[in-house]
Amino acid sequence: MKHRYLPMTEQDQAEMLAVAGAETIEDLFVDIPAEIRYSGVMPMSERLGEQALLKHMRGLANKNADFDRYASFLGAGIYDHHIPVVINHVISRSEFYTAYTPYQPEISQGELQAIFEFQSYICELTGMKVANASMYDGATALAEAAALASGATKRKKIVVSRAVHPEAREILLTSAHGLGLEVVEAGCKNGVTDTEALAELIDDATAAVLLQSPNFFGCIEDVRAIEGLVHAKKALLALSVNPLSLGKLESPGELGADIVVGDAQPLGIPASLGGPTCGFFAVAEGLMRRIPGRIVGQTVDQEGKRGFVLTLQAREQHIRREKATSNICSNQALLALCASVYMSTLGKAGMQEAALLNLRKSHYAAQIAAASAGKLSLEFSSPFFNEFVVKLPAGSDIASINEKLLAAGFIGGYDLGIAYPELEGRMLIAVTEQRTKEEIEAFFSELEAIV
Repeated sequence: MKHRYLPMTEQDQAEMLAVAGAETIEDLFVDIPAEIRYSGVMPMSERLGEQALLKHMRGLANKNADFDRYASFLGAGIYDHHIPVVINHVISRSEFYTAYTPYQPEISQGELQAIFEFQSYICELTGMKVANASMYDGATALAEAAALASGATKRKKIVVSRAVHPEAREILLTSAHGLGLEVVEAGCKNGVTDTEALAELIDDATAAVLLQSPNFFGCIEDVRAIEGLVHAKKALLALSVNPLSLGKLESPGELGADIVVGDAQPLGIPASLGGPTCGFFAVAEGLMRRIPGRIVGQTVDQEGKRGFVLTLQAREQHIRREKATSNICSNQALLALCASVYMSTLGKAGMQEAALLNLRKSHYAAQIAAASAGKLSLEFSSPFFNEFVVKLPAGSDIASINEKLLAAGFIGGYDLGIAYPELEGRMLIAVTEQRTKEEIEAFFSELEAIV
């Protein structure tokens, strides 16, 4: 049997052709000159039956180096974290996996409540007053933070740390071009933002300073010191964070951040070959009406029962285009639900424990790297969360090294020379709670043997 169902019968086809005034399907293309039409058979495989197709697709999928068969030490924005099995159970319910933005609250209370809980969790985690219903991902959320800051301050200069994820900085530049914003980069020293260089770049034209902490190198920024520099010039401080790290680190709200963004992928969202993920966006109360996207609010109905509605939608499709805070933002309702279920499942103590495991295991791994008899060394001495930079011997080909690590059952670290020419020969290594003591030791033993 070739099909589970017949998408179109011959009678359906004949009736549609009759309505279109054609006798054959070829008649539909008569307006295209014959000399430019493709003739013959396309160079592609023949159609497959269901069993053969499933076997073929499984064969392709098995070529991927997945986390079930390989121990991953690759982070750089997407991480191998524990995903409680209850998450898939909840998001597989049809009322969630088919849902989009709930424009009809009377029939969408479940989805609205799920988004409301996500907002509440993000506010509690970040220490901010207001969070939106989620965004595409952490990188676009950072670009939206720059746009918000420019609109709020009526300024056009954005200062971004070079320690921010390179892909996020690329998206920022693309967005800034359309908005007419000037973007300048502050350099790094010992794996963190160079505070002295940053201070020289902040002036009366600066709308915002964009930081990431833990940053792309895994290092923790001195946000409190930088906050004073930023607010002295009446600019806004936008901070991109790893939400899992907030199980142990001081919240951005307590550190004086005005805008907090990040990617919720560490909170129960699969790596999925790099995406999709889910961005979060939280602000101080004074910036609430400038927040991009949507906000779900809690209310009561005519009978006094608890209910949920969309209370703020500052998108161009809901308000006048010139008043819109963003023209591209959308929410990731299903993936935001993943994050909500993750945080609900772990609770406060579980989030703290997960953060602590990431901290301890990565530092144990860094100790092994530092004690490798000169073959490996740590590039930076700044405090870090669950990623750190290892310097390999001169002339090391990281692409080749990672191929050999893969053959040994390990997904190696990120080649920093790709985005940072000055860090050629350095590998960014991530160690999450998923890695066992035996895996960590075996990985560095194999890495030392290769180099």
